Amino acid sequence: MENSINNKVIVITGASSGLGEAAAKYLAAKGGLLVLGARRADNLKAIVSSITTGGGTAVYHVTDVTKKKDVQALVDKAIATYGRIDVMINNAGIMPIAPMSEVRTDEWDNMIDINIKGVLYGIAAALPIFQQQQSGHFINVGSVAGVKVFSPGGTVYSGTKFAVRAISEGLRHEVHTHHIRTTVIQPGAVDSELKFSTSHPESAKNVTEFYKQAIPADTIARAIAFAIEQPTDVDINEIIVRPTAQEF
Repeated sequence: MENSINNKVIVITGASSGLGEAAAKYLAAKGGLLVLGARRADNLKAIVSSITTGGGTAVYHVTDVTKKKDVQALVDKAIATYGRIDVMINNAGIMPIAPMSEVRTDEWDNMIDINIKGVLYGIAAALPIFQQQQSGHFINVGSVAGVKVFSPGGTVYSGTKFAVRAISEGLRHEVHTHHIRTTVIQPGAVDSELKFSTSHPESAKNVTEFYKQAIPADTIARAIAFAIEQPTDVDINEIIVRPTAQEF
């Protein structure tokens, strides 16, 4: 049975640029009803305006995924606006790369708060609704760095993305009996603001070189759509998307 994106209520974190923005626009064009969360209100307003001007449907709520109440408020906005949620896309993430010998513990804390706890807060906000509905779809954005350690410099980042992969698989085990689907998307070098997260000079140079092979952000939007569009008895659990030229 076809599982169309049309009229599905889709919540996206980290939606103010990059993968989140591309996914929002792509899914809205397919008839999805979008609820966008991120910290930058001006960007969100512009994206919602672009979607609605093009005939799509979208609302936003300013959201810092490191704050549980913000993520809950984003999900509450979806329920208040549309009465349900069909897909929760936990996309927000950062990638400050630096050798562990730099001991940048503030950056480690930020990565843990955004990349791991942000995903957990998204799950915590949407899961009770999905269980009540006996339907729903979590899509967690990981990284190829969650499959293979990105080193030198990306050890902690890889740790956070390995965590996203583990959490997604554990979640699948726990919720499949409630007809809830779980997908983790693992992008390689994809054009987004992620590459600007690094302040360590040598690491930033390496990241810039690595991202010369980047593919467009809407590549990931299409992968997300592919997972959503599967029949309801099909659960696409993991998708890895790299540039053809990428070795890592």
